[in-house]
Amino acid sequence: MDIQKYISSGILELYVYGALSEQESREVSRVLKKYPEVKTEVEEIEKALLTLSAATAPNNTEHLIASIKEKLSKPTATTAPVATPVRTINWITYSGWAASLLLLIGLFIFFNRTNDLREDLQAANARNVQMEEQIANAREDAEKAEELLAVIRDRNVQRIPLKGQQVAPEAFASVYWNTEENTAYIDAKDLPEPPRGKVYQVWSLTMQPLTPTSIGLLADFEADDNKVFSLENQNQSEAFGITLEPEGGSETPTMDQLYVLGSVAAP
Repeated sequence: MDIQKYISSGILELYVYGALSEQESREVSRVLKKYPEVKTEVEEIEKALLTLSAATAPNNTEHLIASIKEKLSKPTATTAPVATPVRTINWITYSGWAASLLLLIGLFIFFNRTNDLREDLQAANARNVQMEEQIANAREDAEKAEELLAVIRDRNVQRIPLKGQQVAPEAFASVYWNTEENTAYIDAKDLPEPPRGKVYQVWSLTMQPLTPTSIGLLADFEADDNKVFSLENQNQSEAFGITLEPEGGSETPTMDQLYVLGSVAAP
Protein backbone atom coordinates (compact mmCIF):
# COMPACT_ATOMS: atom_id res chain seq x y z
CA MET A 1 0.00 0.00 0.00
CA ASP A 2 1.19 3.54 -0.83
CA ILE A 3 0.89 5.05 2.69
CA GLN A 4 1.40 8.67 1.66
CA LYS A 5 -1.19 8.38 -1.08
CA TYR A 6 -3.58 6.76 1.40
CA ILE A 7 -3.03 9.58 3.91
CA SER A 8 -3.54 12.31 1.31
CA SER A 9 -6.73 10.71 -0.04
CA GLY A 10 -8.89 12.40 2.64
CA ILE A 11 -10.31 9.16 4.00
CA LEU A 12 -8.62 9.68 7.39
CA GLU A 13 -10.39 13.04 7.87
CA LEU A 14 -13.73 11.38 7.09
CA TYR A 15 -12.85 8.61 9.57
CA VAL A 16 -12.24 11.17 12.35
CA TYR A 17 -15.46 13.04 11.50
CA GLY A 18 -17.43 9.75 11.64
CA ALA A 19 -18.60 10.15 8.05
CA LEU A 20 -17.61 6.71 6.73
CA SER A 21 -19.79 3.65 6.41
CA GLU A 22 -19.37 0.81 8.89
CA GLN A 23 -17.42 -1.29 6.41
CA GLU A 24 -15.15 1.62 5.45
CA SER A 25 -14.49 2.43 9.13
CA ARG A 26 -13.48 -1.19 9.80
CA GLU A 27 -11.06 -1.03 6.87
CA VAL A 28 -9.44 2.19 8.20
CA SER A 29 -9.16 0.64 11.69
CA ARG A 30 -7.35 -2.32 10.17
CA VAL A 31 -4.89 0.01 8.41
CA LEU A 32 -4.33 1.95 11.67
CA LYS A 33 -3.23 -1.22 13.44
CA LYS A 34 -0.89 -2.20 10.63
CA TYR A 35 0.74 1.17 9.85
CA PRO A 36 1.93 3.38 12.78
CA GLU A 37 2.36 6.41 10.52
CA VAL A 38 -1.32 6.27 9.60
CA LYS A 39 -2.26 6.10 13.28
CA THR A 40 -0.03 9.14 13.97
CA GLU A 41 -1.76 11.06 11.18
CA VAL A 42 -5.20 10.28 12.68
CA GLU A 43 -4.02 11.53 16.08
CA GLU A 44 -2.81 14.79 14.49
CA ILE A 45 -6.17 15.24 12.78
CA GLU A 46 -7.96 14.71 16.09
CA LYS A 47 -5.72 17.27 17.82
CA ALA A 48 -6.36 19.80 15.06
CA LEU A 49 -10.09 19.24 15.34
CA LEU A 50 -9.99 19.80 19.13
CA THR A 51 -7.97 23.00 18.64
CA LEU A 52 -10.47 24.23 16.06
CA SER A 53 -13.38 23.46 18.39
CA ALA A 54 -11.73 25.37 21.24
CA ALA A 55 -11.02 28.36 19.03
CA THR A 56 -14.56 28.51 17.77
CA ALA A 57 -16.23 28.19 21.21
CA PRO A 58 -18.63 31.15 21.67
CA ASN A 59 -17.56 31.81 25.31
CA ASN A 60 -14.36 31.24 27.30
CA THR A 61 -15.81 30.59 30.76
CA GLU A 62 -12.56 30.79 32.76
CA HIS A 63 -11.52 34.07 31.17
CA LEU A 64 -14.99 35.54 31.79
CA ILE A 65 -14.96 34.64 35.53
CA ALA A 66 -11.45 36.08 35.99
CA SER A 67 -12.50 39.32 34.31
CA ILE A 68 -15.55 39.70 36.58
CA LYS A 69 -13.47 39.16 39.74
CA GLU A 70 -10.94 41.74 38.61
CA LYS A 71 -13.61 44.39 38.02
CA LEU A 72 -15.29 43.75 41.39
CA SER A 73 -12.00 44.05 43.30
CA LYS A 74 -11.21 47.59 42.01
CA PRO A 75 -12.66 50.63 43.90
CA THR A 76 -15.12 52.71 41.93
CA ALA A 77 -14.75 56.58 41.98
CA THR A 78 -18.09 58.31 42.29
CA THR A 79 -16.85 61.44 40.56
CA ALA A 80 -15.18 59.73 37.71
CA PRO A 81 -17.07 59.81 34.48
CA VAL A 82 -18.38 56.54 33.33
CA ALA A 83 -16.48 55.40 30.31
CA THR A 84 -18.41 53.82 27.52
CA PRO A 85 -16.99 50.36 26.94
CA VAL A 86 -15.66 49.76 23.50
CA ARG A 87 -16.61 46.40 22.12
CA THR A 88 -13.72 44.56 20.58
CA ILE A 89 -14.13 42.02 17.85
CA ASN A 90 -12.69 38.61 18.53
CA TRP A 91 -11.39 37.92 15.04
CA ILE A 92 -10.05 34.53 16.14
CA THR A 93 -13.57 33.39 17.01
CA TYR A 94 -15.06 34.65 13.74
CA SER A 95 -12.24 33.17 11.67
CA GLY A 96 -12.74 29.87 13.49
CA TRP A 97 -16.45 29.83 12.70
CA ALA A 98 -15.66 30.72 9.08
CA ALA A 99 -13.17 27.87 8.88
CA SER A 100 -15.75 25.48 10.34
CA LEU A 101 -18.36 26.67 7.85
CA LEU A 102 -15.97 26.18 4.94
CA LEU A 103 -15.11 22.72 6.27
CA LEU A 104 -18.79 21.76 6.48
CA ILE A 105 -19.44 23.05 2.95
CA GLY A 106 -16.46 21.09 1.66
CA LEU A 107 -17.62 17.92 3.40
CA PHE A 108 -21.16 18.40 2.04
CA ILE A 109 -19.84 18.73 -1.52
CA PHE A 110 -17.54 15.75 -1.01
CA PHE A 111 -20.37 13.56 0.33
CA ASN A 112 -22.66 14.54 -2.56
CA ARG A 113 -20.00 13.67 -5.10
CA THR A 114 -19.30 10.38 -3.32
CA ASN A 115 -23.01 9.49 -3.31
CA ASP A 116 -23.28 10.40 -7.01
CA LEU A 117 -20.31 8.15 -7.80
CA ARG A 118 -21.84 5.29 -5.82
CA GLU A 119 -25.16 5.69 -7.61
CA ASP A 120 -23.38 5.77 -10.98
CA LEU A 121 -21.47 2.63 -10.03
CA GLN A 122 -24.66 0.84 -8.95
CA ALA A 123 -26.39 1.87 -12.19
CA ALA A 124 -23.40 0.62 -14.21
CA ASN A 125 -23.45 -2.71 -12.36
CA ALA A 126 -27.20 -3.04 -13.01
CA ARG A 127 -26.64 -2.37 -16.72
CA ASN A 128 -23.87 -4.97 -16.81
CA VAL A 129 -26.13 -7.57 -15.18
CA GLN A 130 -28.92 -6.78 -17.64
CA MET A 131 -26.50 -7.00 -20.58
CA GLU A 132 -25.19 -10.36 -19.34
CA GLU A 133 -28.76 -11.66 -19.12
CA GLN A 134 -29.49 -10.44 -22.64
CA ILE A 135 -26.33 -12.13 -23.95
CA ALA A 136 -27.24 -15.37 -22.16
CA ASN A 137 -30.78 -15.23 -23.59
CA ALA A 138 -29.44 -14.55 -27.07
CA ARG A 139 -27.10 -17.54 -26.81
CA GLU A 140 -29.94 -19.72 -25.58
CA ASP A 141 -32.19 -18.58 -28.43
CA ALA A 142 -29.39 -19.28 -30.93
CA GLU A 143 -28.94 -22.79 -29.53
CA LYS A 144 -32.68 -23.45 -29.76
CA ALA A 145 -32.73 -22.16 -33.34
CA GLU A 146 -29.90 -24.53 -34.27
CA GLU A 147 -31.74 -27.45 -32.66
CA LEU A 148 -34.93 -26.63 -34.56
CA LEU A 149 -33.04 -26.39 -37.85
CA ALA A 150 -31.50 -29.76 -37.16
CA VAL A 151 -34.96 -31.21 -36.48
CA ILE A 152 -36.47 -29.78 -39.67
CA ARG A 153 -33.57 -30.95 -41.85
CA ASP A 154 -33.47 -34.48 -40.39
CA ARG A 155 -34.32 -37.08 -43.05
CA ASN A 156 -36.41 -39.02 -40.57
CA VAL A 157 -38.69 -36.06 -39.92
CA GLN A 158 -42.02 -35.81 -41.70
CA ARG A 159 -43.88 -32.48 -41.81
CA ILE A 160 -47.66 -32.59 -41.42
CA PRO A 161 -49.50 -29.27 -42.00
CA LEU A 162 -52.59 -28.74 -39.82
CA LYS A 163 -55.20 -26.45 -41.35
CA GLY A 164 -57.72 -24.26 -39.53
CA GLN A 165 -61.19 -25.68 -38.87
CA GLN A 166 -64.63 -24.10 -38.42
CA VAL A 167 -63.97 -22.59 -34.99
CA ALA A 168 -60.79 -20.85 -36.24
CA PRO A 169 -60.44 -20.88 -40.05
CA GLU A 170 -57.34 -18.66 -40.00
CA ALA A 171 -55.48 -20.88 -37.55
CA PHE A 172 -52.56 -23.01 -38.74
CA ALA A 173 -49.93 -25.32 -37.24
CA SER A 174 -47.32 -27.83 -38.32
CA VAL A 175 -46.19 -31.14 -36.87
CA TYR A 176 -42.59 -32.28 -37.44
CA TRP A 177 -42.74 -35.97 -36.62
CA ASN A 178 -39.52 -37.91 -36.11
CA THR A 179 -40.59 -41.53 -36.46
CA GLU A 180 -37.17 -42.84 -35.41
CA GLU A 181 -37.11 -40.95 -32.10
CA ASN A 182 -40.91 -41.04 -31.59
CA THR A 183 -40.96 -37.27 -31.11
CA ALA A 184 -43.41 -34.74 -32.52
CA TYR A 185 -42.42 -31.06 -32.69
CA ILE A 186 -45.47 -28.78 -32.83
CA ASP A 187 -45.02 -25.39 -34.51
CA ALA A 188 -47.97 -23.42 -33.11
CA LYS A 189 -46.96 -19.82 -33.86
CA ASP A 190 -50.08 -19.32 -36.03
CA LEU A 191 -52.50 -20.43 -33.31
CA PRO A 192 -54.27 -17.66 -31.37
CA GLU A 193 -53.35 -17.33 -27.72
CA PRO A 194 -55.68 -19.45 -25.60
CA PRO A 195 -58.02 -17.59 -23.23
CA ARG A 196 -57.46 -17.71 -19.48
CA GLY A 197 -58.23 -21.14 -18.03
CA LYS A 198 -57.82 -22.90 -21.41
CA VAL A 199 -54.98 -24.87 -22.98
CA TYR A 200 -54.24 -26.43 -26.37
CA GLN A 201 -54.16 -30.24 -26.42
CA VAL A 202 -52.56 -32.25 -29.24
CA TRP A 203 -54.14 -35.50 -30.45
CA SER A 204 -52.79 -38.39 -32.48
CA LEU A 205 -55.56 -39.93 -34.61
CA THR A 206 -56.08 -43.27 -36.24
CA MET A 207 -58.93 -43.30 -38.75
CA GLN A 208 -60.54 -46.78 -38.76
CA PRO A 209 -61.94 -46.83 -36.25
CA LEU A 210 -61.48 -43.15 -35.37
CA THR A 211 -59.39 -43.22 -32.22
CA PRO A 212 -57.93 -40.02 -30.68
CA THR A 213 -54.96 -40.34 -28.33
CA SER A 214 -53.62 -37.36 -26.42
CA ILE A 215 -49.88 -36.80 -26.80
CA GLY A 216 -49.68 -33.74 -24.58
CA LEU A 217 -50.51 -30.09 -23.88
CA LEU A 218 -48.98 -26.92 -25.28
CA ALA A 219 -48.24 -25.64 -21.77
CA ASP A 220 -46.97 -22.11 -21.05
CA PHE A 221 -48.11 -21.04 -24.50
CA GLU A 222 -47.83 -17.30 -23.80
CA ALA A 223 -44.38 -17.56 -22.21
CA ASP A 224 -42.87 -19.56 -25.09
CA ASP A 225 -41.51 -17.05 -27.60
CA ASN A 226 -40.90 -19.39 -30.53
CA LYS A 227 -44.11 -21.42 -29.93
CA VAL A 228 -42.41 -24.74 -30.76
CA PHE A 229 -43.25 -27.62 -28.43
CA SER A 230 -41.70 -31.08 -28.22
CA LEU A 231 -44.04 -33.98 -27.41
CA GLU A 232 -43.50 -37.74 -27.29
CA ASN A 233 -45.49 -39.70 -29.87
CA GLN A 234 -45.14 -43.49 -30.04
CA ASN A 235 -48.45 -43.93 -31.88
CA GLN A 236 -49.00 -45.08 -35.44
CA SER A 237 -50.53 -41.72 -36.23
CA GLU A 238 -52.63 -41.23 -39.35
CA ALA A 239 -53.55 -37.63 -38.52
CA PHE A 240 -53.00 -34.93 -35.92
CA GLY A 241 -55.44 -32.46 -34.43
CA ILE A 242 -55.28 -29.68 -31.84
CA THR A 243 -58.26 -28.74 -29.67
CA LEU A 244 -58.84 -26.09 -27.03
CA GLU A 245 -59.54 -27.72 -23.67
CA PRO A 246 -60.02 -26.69 -20.03
CA GLU A 247 -56.77 -26.12 -18.16
CA GLY A 248 -55.23 -29.49 -17.36
CA GLY A 249 -56.54 -31.14 -20.52
CA SER A 250 -59.35 -33.61 -21.30
CA GLU A 251 -59.62 -37.38 -21.69
CA THR A 252 -61.38 -36.98 -25.05
CA PRO A 253 -61.20 -34.09 -27.52
CA THR A 254 -63.87 -31.40 -27.52
CA MET A 255 -64.77 -31.55 -31.21
CA ASP A 256 -66.53 -28.19 -31.39
CA GLN A 257 -63.22 -26.68 -30.21
CA LEU A 258 -61.13 -28.37 -32.90
CA TYR A 259 -58.78 -25.61 -34.11
CA VAL A 260 -56.53 -27.39 -36.64
CA LEU A 261 -56.44 -30.82 -38.28
CA GLY A 262 -54.15 -32.53 -40.78
CA SER A 263 -53.54 -36.05 -42.08
CA VAL A 264 -50.20 -37.83 -42.41
CA ALA A 265 -49.23 -38.35 -46.00
CA ALA A 266 -48.84 -41.94 -47.13
CA PRO A 267 -45.19 -43.01 -47.41
